Amino acid sequence: QVQLVESGGGSVQAGGSLRLSCVVSGLTFSRNVMGWFRQAPGKEREFVAGISWSGRSTFYADSVKGRFTISRDNTKNTVYLQMNSLKPGDTAVWYCAAEYTDYTATDPASWNYWGQGTQVTVSS
Repeated sequence: QVQLVESGGGSVQAGGSLRLSCVVSGLTFSRNVMGWFRQAPGKEREFVAGISWSGRSTFYADSVKGRFTISRDNTKNTVYLQMNSLKPGDTAVWYCAAEYTDYTATDPASWNYWGQGTQVTVSS
């Protein structure tokens, strides 16, 4: 049974930082690319960042470039998202996802496995 469990969400003021974590079990973590998505109320789920199997390659949505950093630790089956300079527009439920090959896939339908989400709220 594949499980992705996010943590690290919370409430923060604009300009603050949070670090999201996602622990994965039930699949060969090092053979799956990983991604982070977010979904704000009334909006579609959108791609934020992706990372390759090894962690050497990453890909970001324009809206978060320079503010967020995705990383992974294959010894801990964990993917991270360091979020700096947070804005009220980053308020959303944040999801991690796993896929077999394409860490740049921005369509949520391309991703195979999902976590349950963690809430991030940024106040002005």
